Amino acid sequence: MMVARPRLVMAALIAANLAAASVQAGDLSASLKKGTPDIKTAGPLAFGPEGILFVGDPGGAAIFAIGTGDTRPGGGAIKVDGIDEKIAAMLGTNAKGIKINDMMVNPASGNAYLSVSRGMGPDAAAVLVKVQPGGKMEEFPLKDVPFSKALLPNPAGNRTQSITKIAFVKDRVIVAGLSNEEWASTLRAIPFPFSEVDRGASVQIWHGAHGKFETQAPVRTFIPFDIKGETHVLAAYTCTPLVKFPLAQLKAGEKVKGTTIAELGNRNNPLDMITYEKNGKTYILMANSARGVMKITTENIENVEGITKPIGGGGTAGLTYETIKDLQNVVQLDKLDKDHALILTQTPSGMNLDTIALP
Repeated sequence: MMVARPRLVMAALIAANLAAASVQAGDLSASLKKGTPDIKTAGPLAFGPEGILFVGDPGGAAIFAIGTGDTRPGGGAIKVDGIDEKIAAMLGTNAKGIKINDMMVNPASGNAYLSVSRGMGPDAAAVLVKVQPGGKMEEFPLKDVPFSKALLPNPAGNRTQSITKIAFVKDRVIVAGLSNEEWASTLRAIPFPFSEVDRGASVQIWHGAHGKFETQAPVRTFIPFDIKGETHVLAAYTCTPLVKFPLAQLKAGEKVKGTTIAELGNRNNPLDMITYEKNGKTYILMANSARGVMKITTENIENVEGITKPIGGGGTAGLTYETIKDLQNVVQLDKLDKDHALILTQTPSGMNLDTIALP
């Protein structure tokens, strides 16, 4: 009897793994059915495999998965000055008639997507805009596209806070926002492809700047982050605690107490954040409403003791950071490639989309 050679065995295992991955990707795409998604408000965005775009709809308390078909590798710098005016002109209005709600880069293609409201108030129309390297822009049609929908079963009465941030992690969509539970601040881990959506986990944090435990404040922005091989959600709140939650604990009906690992200053809203590596170290880059762009070190993050005492006078504690003075008025950011980020800035004359080197 012949014995398979080690290299042949390894090749067979690799082929089997590739085949399994291909089937899984095909299953994800197959879960989407062509139609017209009834998105009421285009809010937070996230990308999953194969160019699948997840759109948070706070007004409808729903998450949509949309097959963009945008999977051709590309990439390159993106720069559009006055992007709010140009989007408005494309939509037949002016810059005061639109609101850019979020911006995300499709890692499969390097194109950027923006979620936009055309008009103000409850009657505003949901719009998605694709921006390519070189600055070419086009509206992404929300008609006759492959999609699926997940309704949140227990959203807050204030629908604007029902979904504040989303991200795709492994095989789940992580959703932050407020629910109608006793502990209103909620993190949900929704399996994808979508099936039934559970009530999510209610979360509690110690807020050092306020000197108390809180369960009603929504997560403003978050990132997935692995600590000692375990995936966590690093969540930032107003005034500005940074809190970690083990992803494995975010189960239906659970009340989960987070660990506050940084206090980054009061009277401030965190707007967006990403993680990246530079010179062998991992950093968090966070845009803020009043405290600029912070480069936060994650060195020794696994050993940082949780903050449990008041931090007064706008003081800071826990993980340390430096303020990147060259980055001003950043309202959105996302990683473009390993060395660059895409930023959306608000200036007195309008909004600009630009590519920067990661600091």
